Formats: sequence, C-alpha cells, structure tokens
Amino acid sequence: MGISVNRWEPENGIEALKTGLIDAVQAIYNIFDQAPEDLLFPLCKDLDIAVIARVPFDEGTLTGNITRETTFPKGDWRSTNFVPENLNASADKADLLRRLIPEGMTMAEMALRFILMNSDVSTIIPGMRKQRNVMSNLGASDGQGLAKELYEELGKHRCVRKPTSWSQ
Repeated sequence: MGISVNRWEPENGIEALKTGLIDAVQAIYNIFDQAPEDLLFPLCKDLDIAVIARVPFDEGTLTGNITRETTFPKGDWRSTNFVPENLNASADKADLLRRLIPEGMTMAEMALRFILMNSDVSTIIPGMRKQRNVMSNLGASDGQGLAKELYEELGKHRCVRKPTSWSQ
C-alpha cells in the first residue's frame, strides 16, 4: 500500500508511515521542492519505504517552457495554478537555472537527473504527453547523473513554500 502526501507539506504523512502498513510514499520532490529531504526521506530510509518523486518538473516550470508570457486555454487546470503571483515567481526561478543547464542537456533532463542523484528516491513519475518526452525522460535514467558541482548548485535553488489560495 502507498500514500501520496500533501503538496509542500511532506511531513503530513509521517505518522501513517510509522504504522508499518505503508510500502511506498509519493511526494512532490524537485529542484525547487526539496523539503522531503528533511524528515520524510530519512524516515523512509529507516523504515524501508519506497519513495516516488512526483511533480519533477514543478508543473512545467522545470521543463523550461513556462515563462511570464505563458497563458493556458480556458478550463486548463494550470490557469488556476499559474496565477500571476505564481507564474512570475516560477518564471523568475526557472530563469536562474537556464545558465546552469549543461551543453547538450535540456532543463527537463537536468531536473530528472537532479532527482535521480538522490539515492532515497526509488522512482520518478514525470508527466509525458508526447513520444519525444517519453524518450527524453527515459534517456535521463542512464545512470550518468550530474556533475557534483552542478548538483550542489541546484541544491541552492530550494524554495520554502507554503500552501496558498492558488496552490493545488
């Protein structure tokens, strides 16, 4: 049995994990959302609970495709997530990463490789709508990782987030 823990509050599932009834936990984990490293991942390691990293692309910010000018079709759930407050802040954070992307790599690949470098993560569930995305995401699982210096630099891009009226 597995559970999925709250957005930006990964510690909310800790008591359930301690029951011994949970085999896997799904948590938001990416370059910006590193909070699971604090309490959740160590507990999962101690209890031999698998970790599934979800939202590896920060709802699209870490694909490199979200900018301040991005708009979404009427009825698209992202229009309620990327309200101006979040869209502008997300685009600003993504812009800071662009200069760090190694030659020949995409931002999405860098985001996946960042997660895969954490040995506490068992697997990642990235959204994929196109065959080229599937192939690119699979390519990131080649075991190559990131240069240590880049990995450490990406760790500095952690955000401290709190749920808001627009957060999903």
